[in-house]
Amino acid sequence: MFKGLGQLGDMAKMMKAAKEMQERMMTLQEDLGRIVVVGEAGAGLVQARATAKGELTGLSIDPSILVASEKEVVEDLILAAIKDAQARAAARAQDEQRKLLTEMGLPADMNLPPV
Repeated sequence: MFKGLGQLGDMAKMMKAAKEMQERMMTLQEDLGRIVVVGEAGAGLVQARATAKGELTGLSIDPSILVASEKEVVEDLILAAIKDAQARAAARAQDEQRKLLTEMGLPADMNLPPV
């Protein structure tokens, strides 16, 4: 198509690649909103669900730990489960981004804006 145009042909290829990357990153953003990770604490007594974007979507607490005298322990377990879910979400997002970069022939450790 741009044969013989030298640098203009190269520029057109770069623009096409940039547009493709932008579209794939937008798709990745949508996918991360649908991927669910589960963080837990207390050997699963408290579980937090979040999207791979880090948005908390649910919390599950085993009723056996809901004792008034254990209020602080329960609070700590809830926070720990949420932090675990957020860490898993961030790791999953990084994995998905690396996979996308590799598929596009780019270095997997390329620094892109956070997804």
